[in-house]
Amino acid sequence: MNEQRLKEFEYVLSPGSIAVVGASRDETKFGTGYLRGLLTTGFKGDVYAVHPDGGKILGVDAYPSLTDIPGPVDYVIVSIPAKYIIPLLDDCAIKGVKAVQMFTAGFKESGTEEGRSLEMEITKRAKEGGFHIVGPNCIGVYNPRINMPYGMAGVIGEVGSVSVISQSGGVGGKVVKAGMLRGIHFNKVVSFGNGCDLDSVDYFEYFAQDPQTEIIGAYLEGVADGPRLFHLLRETAAIKPVVIWKGGRTPAGAATANSHTGSLAASDTVWTAMARQAGVVKVGDADELSDALLALQYIRKAPGNRLSIVAGIMGGGGGDSVSSTDTCSLLGLQVLPFSDETRKHLVTLLPTAGSILRNPLDMGSVGANLGIMEKTLEIVATDPCVDLIIIQDPIDDLISFLGRDLVRAINDIFVRFSGNHSKPLIVVSPMGAPSPDQREIEGMLSYAHIPVFPTLERAAKAIINVNQYYQHHT
Repeated sequence: MNEQRLKEFEYVLSPGSIAVVGASRDETKFGTGYLRGLLTTGFKGDVYAVHPDGGKILGVDAYPSLTDIPGPVDYVIVSIPAKYIIPLLDDCAIKGVKAVQMFTAGFKESGTEEGRSLEMEITKRAKEGGFHIVGPNCIGVYNPRINMPYGMAGVIGEVGSVSVISQSGGVGGKVVKAGMLRGIHFNKVVSFGNGCDLDSVDYFEYFAQDPQTEIIGAYLEGVADGPRLFHLLRETAAIKPVVIWKGGRTPAGAATANSHTGSLAASDTVWTAMARQAGVVKVGDADELSDALLALQYIRKAPGNRLSIVAGIMGGGGGDSVSSTDTCSLLGLQVLPFSDETRKHLVTLLPTAGSILRNPLDMGSVGANLGIMEKTLEIVATDPCVDLIIIQDPIDDLISFLGRDLVRAINDIFVRFSGNHSKPLIVVSPMGAPSPDQREIEGMLSYAHIPVFPTLERAAKAIINVNQYYQHHT
């Protein structure tokens, strides 16, 4: 990707000014929702509205047409019926717009000849007009660095190094929401829908060279140029982790993908082989995609597959110990017995009554003793058969039993431990209906680069995916 092409993508993914065509005084309209989102998050650029009646919408000057806007416009968000698109694109060319994002649907994905013809025409107009199209039939771009929200969501998360490409606006939204709740720090996210102009391959090519992007995630339903995608994935995965969830893996799913974004999906066998050869991580759903991105964000080398599990901070870990061992073993991770030296040290520290001094470890009734908790982690970390440590930390339940301050102090120990040791520490805390205190403590762990998962199975799968990536590229 040459310098000119890179600059074009900067306008697509980091525009300096945005006009919303389709905003109105009816606050239930999607165009108004986009405008409200930009204003709520404080987009770092000029924001305009376009409406035939002019006036003001949500306090912003509305212009009768795009060409009436006095200042430059980099990016246009379109939420109007498809039949009005062509005249608008002519105005975009006159105005010198760089990118047009179409929430508008009714193109190739409709399965009609009229829709296919209109999509071909808008692609032609974009090429002639010197601008790019994001979409049609998409949510568009999320860029927290410039306070550009995902669609109509007036929320911005912390800026990071994870960028995501999603053919589905809904899937992109789920990943963004999960990331904000769980500490995935995004750099850029794009939902590209039908991808009539820019498709997944173009975005992969850009993110491969984007210095702000260190990890790439993707949800894809199909691709127009399979060989080019394979070549890019192989080159990109050699320098940055790439995680892909492929939709349309079954015949029924492929048919749905065709009606969703007009994509023709290759067989799951082909995608699996391509992912393996390219060295990318292939996942099966939105949760596994988010989990892999979270783990890769904080674990930057193969952690190994030998786990120590602290299954009971305050007793009651016997059943968890059995199920945890089963879960990890079935997924291919090892929960090996502690060495004799480790057990000897644990015996001097923990009472034999009520504790299980093997791996998984149940600390019995003394887990709330901060000094013992800290020493226990230090002992476990020195075991030569332990590559990483998983803490089963039911924060909400512990708060109801021990109180907020003590549970926070326990988790402070995990934060200190993580900062002082190279062996990764992972926390498993069930989600349920988490309290504000639980969200605060999980945020504290995330800030300390400790990934938090709602189940041990999801944590184990994430570890396997991180191992898979780094073992392939060493």
